[in-house]
Amino acid sequence: MKIVFMGTPDFAVPVLEAICNDGHEVAAVVTQPDKPKGRGGQMQFSPVKQCANEKNIKVYQPERVRNEEFVDILKEICPDVIVVVAFGQILSKDILDIPKFGCINVHASLLPKYRGAAPIQWAIIDGEKETGVTTMQMDEGLDTGDILIKKVLTIEEKETGGSLFDKLSQMGGDIIIETLNAVEAGTLKPEKQNDENSNYAKMLDKKTGKLDFSEKTAVEIERLIRGLNPWPSAYTSFRNKTLKIWDADVVDESAQGTPGEIVNVTKDEIHVMTKKGILVLNELQLEGKKRMDTLSFLRGYQVNIGDKLGD
Repeated sequence: MKIVFMGTPDFAVPVLEAICNDGHEVAAVVTQPDKPKGRGGQMQFSPVKQCANEKNIKVYQPERVRNEEFVDILKEICPDVIVVVAFGQILSKDILDIPKFGCINVHASLLPKYRGAAPIQWAIIDGEKETGVTTMQMDEGLDTGDILIKKVLTIEEKETGGSLFDKLSQMGGDIIIETLNAVEAGTLKPEKQNDENSNYAKMLDKKTGKLDFSEKTAVEIERLIRGLNPWPSAYTSFRNKTLKIWDADVVDESAQGTPGEIVNVTKDEIHVMTKKGILVLNELQLEGKKRMDTLSFLRGYQVNIGDKLGD
């Protein structure tokens, strides 16, 4: 099939690669405009643009994909289908109506659960036991179109946002080929979404990772730490410096005491009280220092029972 691919971050790259490897004609790639990065402000290509350039695919980077001039370009290309993966702009009805087989989105959740920008991380933060990838026939709503195919993945006990991201990204490549084959064969049976079962996975920012030991239990904080690893990361403060927490375990779900207080210190463990339960800190990073396990951290920093984490 003749395909236009729309995507931006590294999550979308395995899907683009799978489409190319399966022999489809990728007539164009559409991605977000280049952005300056770092102190020097050097313009950086999106991961999808880098992949497209390597494969000598024509790249378009409209500021607004809905602009009439760009809609006309898509009409001239006349794709059979537009595949969309974490593109970052909303498509107009004019665009949705262009391809013969419409626009198909690859979404990193089991729709209708976790519509929105950060479904991977919120599935971990909320304590879901499973997640997956869904292909969806796009409509004008936000992740509200008919479900085409779903693939389910069990969330491991120590799954992080990063490890789950990698797994679902690869699944996206598998599911899009299965979906496109079914499109060509005419065997798809679209399923309406039940809006009552939907959640909105709101965007993450750095403030999402600020830990409040008085508001969340040890179980909730441990999940938050994993879900926000590697970005934006979970953090607190220790002696007026930011302390990132990269890994932790729950040792006592029922313990109660002063939230944020360090209640035990061993040669390789720091135990912190939360709203309910005790959290053991396994991997830390103090402001301006490298990420390290707690054993290494305690070799360089004196931590005492009764010390407090947080404001």
